[in-house]
Amino acid sequence: MALSDVNIRKAKPTDKPQRLFDGGGLYLEVAPSGGKWWRLKYRFGGKEKRLSLGTYPDTGLADAREKRDASRKLLAQGVDPGVQRKAEKAAGADRAANSFEAVAREWLAVKKPEWTAGQFLKECGRLENHAFPRIGGLPVSDIGVAEIRPLFAYLVKQGHIEQAHRLRHQLSRVFRFAVATERASRDPAADLRDTLPSRNPQNHPTITDPKRVGELMRAIDGFTGTLPVQCALRLAPLWFCRPGEIRMAEWTHFDLDGEHPSYTVPPMNRKLKKAAKENPATPPHIVPLSRQALEILRELRQLTGHGRYLFPGARDPKRHMSDGAVNAALARIGYKGIITGHGFRHMARTLLGELGWNPEALERQLSHKEPGIVGVYNKAQHMPERRKVMQAWADYLDLLKVGGDPR
Repeated sequence: MALSDVNIRKAKPTDKPQRLFDGGGLYLEVAPSGGKWWRLKYRFGGKEKRLSLGTYPDTGLADAREKRDASRKLLAQGVDPGVQRKAEKAAGADRAANSFEAVAREWLAVKKPEWTAGQFLKECGRLENHAFPRIGGLPVSDIGVAEIRPLFAYLVKQGHIEQAHRLRHQLSRVFRFAVATERASRDPAADLRDTLPSRNPQNHPTITDPKRVGELMRAIDGFTGTLPVQCALRLAPLWFCRPGEIRMAEWTHFDLDGEHPSYTVPPMNRKLKKAAKENPATPPHIVPLSRQALEILRELRQLTGHGRYLFPGARDPKRHMSDGAVNAALARIGYKGIITGHGFRHMARTLLGELGWNPEALERQLSHKEPGIVGVYNKAQHMPERRKVMQAWADYLDLLKVGGDPR
């Protein structure tokens, strides 16, 4: 006799398991604890087998019958439904292991040693914010142009063109990793390279009017933050390094007492590290230290010289200062949006060029590589002139600070 919902609801547990049969091998097993499980009894290859079809009431009578009928169709086709379920479960586990998110996190773990902690967080954040919510659960091998185009279209519509380009490049690297590890056959992100609008040129806010530069230097002298931040802010215009080359500077990279005091800058960002690895004979980038820079460094050494970093973090002295410290200091003295830490590079290159210094020496001091074949063959470092440049620049800033301009 076929079961009904009323029969099932009225079934009470006893000391022994009960079996309430519905037909076609389907029955409900009522355990002494009160639990109710749907089972399918069937024969395959001459052996009696059983298959679990779910629990009641999560799986109702109609759902259990549908599962029974589907299993009987497999039996009619010569397929063991129990084996089929194991295969589907294994396939599901394989799909989860090879989802885009799983592969991307593998790639992140592989690349992590090459990045700073801040860069790693940026790479993770971009994927977690823009990719994982939409394609993270999809098998990486099933993702094509149609699945990833909307990610870029949304960012472009919001006006985040640079972010769209960075996301496309990042997805491309993940897909290439998937290809290399034999979990995908192609990189669909590469196909969308030409569909994005051109990048907006990044012009870092800067100051190039000598009078306003003098005002800035006076404002920097008036900054009243902690000594490490004061020194970082005072050194930023003197060195015109990349911001990371200031905040991550270590005492072991400095020669303060030699014939030519200098800061030997190690490669600190991904691009520079890659270039150094590909060309190990490339000379290191050197910042000659002016008298003014030496005075600041010797003052700072008394406070932080016992540690690793010139500018240790405020919360953890074993780490360098945060990447926003110099820009925050500039904001405190009223220069938010007017100049950034990177803007000192633009300021120095513009004014030193107008003062007539050798462009090649200036480009070398900025650690810029000449483009094309010239950059391959021209290895001149112009160190004697660069020492003169750095001292002349420090003297020039001092002159502007007191209101002069010899040009």
